[in-house]
Amino acid sequence: MNDASLPPPLPAEALALEVARALPGTRIGCSSTGRGQAAWTFAAERPAAAVSLWFLDRFQFDAALAAHGTVPDGLTVACAPDPPPGPLDLAVVPLSCDGEAELSRDMLQAALLALEPGGHLVAAVDNPRDTWLHGQLADTKERVGVRRGSDAVAYVVTKSRPPRQRDFSATVVFRDRERLLTAFTRPGVFAHRRVDPAARHLLNAVDVAPGTRVVDIGCGSGCVALGIAARDPSVVVHALDSNARAVDCTRRAAAANGLDNVTVTLEAGGAIPNPGSWDLVLANPPYYADFRIAKLFVDAAHRALAPGGTLLVATKRPTWYLETLPATWRDVAREEVKHYHLVEAVRP
Repeated sequence: MNDASLPPPLPAEALALEVARALPGTRIGCSSTGRGQAAWTFAAERPAAAVSLWFLDRFQFDAALAAHGTVPDGLTVACAPDPPPGPLDLAVVPLSCDGEAELSRDMLQAALLALEPGGHLVAAVDNPRDTWLHGQLADTKERVGVRRGSDAVAYVVTKSRPPRQRDFSATVVFRDRERLLTAFTRPGVFAHRRVDPAARHLLNAVDVAPGTRVVDIGCGSGCVALGIAARDPSVVVHALDSNARAVDCTRRAAAANGLDNVTVTLEAGGAIPNPGSWDLVLANPPYYADFRIAKLFVDAAHRALAPGGTLLVATKRPTWYLETLPATWRDVAREEVKHYHLVEAVRP
């Protein structure tokens, strides 16, 4: 990478790259905690290699492409539910100590499955005092090499045997009104292995008339979209999420429940088809990122809704909405339900 405008890799990815550069490999698979710097570096330094870079989240995928500008020959960049299956002879998996443990296990397993015997896995985490990741790799019964940095630690595993495989996916059966519905979840999908209470509150708060057009922003496993769509086949539901697994799980669940009135898109920028034509937008935005994502959801809802359409948000932190929405929305109201707040607003 020669572009000085690119941000430096985050600590785990920087150390993983430093360690992996000393290892052989012409079929290289990478994930990233940042902008894919390790994958782009390998593509530049090993032009004869086939390098793949996998993102689970569309926001990270888009940001990486925007940061680098061009994708060199030999590098494949994908945003998909799963990383490419290989075969690989070098896998580079940087992780965050704040990340979801089950997703990290899933990613490590996928990397080891993709490796050929004798191939190397380099896994790193941004915690120089780590014991958790070391324990996960030790459980593979492979020898684990350690390289410590000031703000991260990297481990090297040479594959000698097929790894023990575990299915990390789950099926969730839940009731909405008179119907039992089936949802699917996987690590990285909100909310894995359960129906989130905020989703329950949204479903309980909503009655939809025949023909209502509904958007579920940040759909996760799709429970809200499924419940609303199952109430009346004339209701049209469009669900979107930036997580490729969430989109895949929601699509599978819509098919499994026979809900032809649900469409789903992978979307990180808030684009919604046929803007200005929807009647209701439902959302349960995450609480991190200083409400950056919440603002994206609210702005997307404003574009999507027809005049007089309603936004309904479930949150544990209502103050930002109550202070922000009145500037561009009318009839802003709040109701507290079991430690959550339902904030409603109408598009002028």
